[in-house]
Amino acid sequence: MNVERWTNSWATNRRRFLALAGAGATGVILGSTVTACGSAAGNKNPGAKTSGAAKGRAGDAGETLFVAGFQWGPPTSFNPYSATPAWPTGGGQSQLIYETLLRWNILDGKLYAGLGKSMSMPDKYTIEVPLQEGTKWADGQDLTADDVVYTFELGKQAALNFSNVWTYLDKVEAKDPRTVAFTLKKNPYNPPTVKGALNSVLILPKHIWSKTSPDKIITVTNMEPVGSGPFKIGKADQTQVHLLRDDNYWGNTAYGKPPMKIVHHQIYKSNSDGDLALESGQVDASQQFTSQIWTMWEDKGKPVGTWLKEKPYYIPGNLPSVIFNLSKKGLDNVKVRKAFAYAINYGDIAKTAMSSYSDDAQASMIVPKGSEEKYFDASAVQANGWEYNPDKAEQILTDELKAKKGSDGIYSLPDGTKLGGWTISCPTGWSDWNTSCEIISKNLKAVGIDVKTNFPQAPTWTTAMQNGNFDLVHNTYTGVGPNSPWARYRDMLDNRGVPKIGKQAFYNYGRFSDSRVPALLDKAAAAANDQESIAAIRELDNIFRETIPVIPVMYRPLEFYEYNESNWTNFPDEKNPYAPPMWQGAGIQWLFKLKRVGS
Repeated sequence: MNVERWTNSWATNRRRFLALAGAGATGVILGSTVTACGSAAGNKNPGAKTSGAAKGRAGDAGETLFVAGFQWGPPTSFNPYSATPAWPTGGGQSQLIYETLLRWNILDGKLYAGLGKSMSMPDKYTIEVPLQEGTKWADGQDLTADDVVYTFELGKQAALNFSNVWTYLDKVEAKDPRTVAFTLKKNPYNPPTVKGALNSVLILPKHIWSKTSPDKIITVTNMEPVGSGPFKIGKADQTQVHLLRDDNYWGNTAYGKPPMKIVHHQIYKSNSDGDLALESGQVDASQQFTSQIWTMWEDKGKPVGTWLKEKPYYIPGNLPSVIFNLSKKGLDNVKVRKAFAYAINYGDIAKTAMSSYSDDAQASMIVPKGSEEKYFDASAVQANGWEYNPDKAEQILTDELKAKKGSDGIYSLPDGTKLGGWTISCPTGWSDWNTSCEIISKNLKAVGIDVKTNFPQAPTWTTAMQNGNFDLVHNTYTGVGPNSPWARYRDMLDNRGVPKIGKQAFYNYGRFSDSRVPALLDKAAAAANDQESIAAIRELDNIFRETIPVIPVMYRPLEFYEYNESNWTNFPDEKNPYAPPMWQGAGIQWLFKLKRVGS
């Protein structure tokens, strides 16, 4: 078995890791078969110290990996393609039940083996992926190329969250029972997006799902999912999602058997509850915002760690933003949106909401560090962008918009449209975003714009956002990945395939439209070299600054990777980088390499 070796030379310094994050965004490289290479020694992060007297938990609790931060309400569906799939069946989560063909690694930007063992392009328009040996479903049936073809075909027959890949795919065929061939369209031509789909489309068992009409697929709750991953659902209710190890997992030979028998996700009501559980060792691994996490080891001596031992502690990869509903009167005016942009205190959000895990957000939808840095045009941002300047915001309102302030301190436009009565929303319990929304609301009120906050349950918020039933939402479009930043501009600006308000959309929630965008997106996707790609992406960034359909407010890690070594050790970190600090994609590797304390 070929092994992609990840050496400790990557851990030379924090700056290098930030540069590596998401490398190779426009061209996807497939690494060798995934087998984690790393020492079984304890984690080297000084923030993750284990006492010599540590014995770990006893009994079944000791055999359990307790996780948190993925599920924020009672699970209502384990259908990966429903509007609100519960953990761990949603996209961008650990592939514990459903798996993808390939898995992306944030450290080197490469794609690694998943259900597929390799990827090749025998010609410019064909991608071939052979399956790994012995792939099976949890019910014992073989997982074959027909299952892969069936799953991808669903995206052509029904409106699913990956259906847009068919804009660039001509056909998907079983070349033989264990090899899948993807034929790309010549126009529009977009290899990075098709390769990105190999990393994101969770494969379904045809023998189960084909009993349902494609147009009804998203309505199936699938509460007893049959997947191909190393775990099965044991119990799911209002308080928990409890997974049991599948000892017959096909990947036991390729990856090894997971050392834990159970993975248990307690459903907490807020980040603060999860924080206390992580600090106390009730949770072993967490993916949620934790304010000032360094105090857990610096001040309290807890065996808690993150990927980086110094600030910012995490690898950046997302741009949480204010997304406008462009159909709303007042918000449909770009000058009003520009006043918003100058009114927001980005430094306060970075320091207060993000615990200094972020630099001040700039007027670009490109992550200015790491693999996307080559796309970032600092001079254009400086010349045509914005920054926190409340006086400038009011100048736009009064001089450019001729707005008048009422007795309540809120402006109205000359046509009588009041710049208020709006709501910005994000899910309850998402403490960093909740705080960010409160800061934004306060900033806007200070310049004469009334925007209140609303924090509903996550499923309610998601449904409203996708259907266009909102004023403003605090959310993030595609993070750093195999086909970023292209995919972020597609998500934000492309109206192709996006239904009208009232129907479910999986991107472009604000229903933005500009006739210049489609051709530029297609040009960037089909670019023959970096120079062509960079030019097209920068032009899209110019359109973003000109039209302001969203406002980025922080740089957030792609995922919050944090752990407590009271019961499990050998979590990877910058000193022991045998696997990436991820839950999704190639991050599943570390699950197989953890060591139980006292074993």
